[in-house]
Amino acid sequence: MATNAKTNGQSKRETTSTKATVQRKLADAAAGKSTTPVTKEPAKPNVNLDERINRFEKLRGIANQRERLVKTLSELSRFNYNSSDSCSFSIKDATRLEFKTTNSNLINLVASQLQATLEARKVEIEEELIKFQL
Repeated sequence: MATNAKTNGQSKRETTSTKATVQRKLADAAAGKSTTPVTKEPAKPNVNLDERINRFEKLRGIANQRERLVKTLSELSRFNYNSSDSCSFSIKDATRLEFKTTNSNLINLVASQLQATLEARKVEIEEELIKFQL
């Protein structure tokens, strides 16, 4: 027969380590038992409707810029500037002064520089679209 020994009128206390407590809580959680009720209320951000509409319009504007840029790049890639007979390049300013050339090397140089600039701008716009938050 086992007897409980009392010392000075007090019984032995059961001590549990924090590791055992954590393990028991993890086991209960894995088994679907919840020791503490989880009451998580979804945070409702304070959304200003006008601000959200303005941000949406800005996003639409950036998307339109990208579409126009893709269209311009497509048109530039279809342009055949290697035939010297029918190819010409001209620039006209506000005072109606005009620079015109049929030099295919110069036209090639201008077109390749324009294409590189448009490609770089396309990458910037796409990064801006990816980072955009409504």
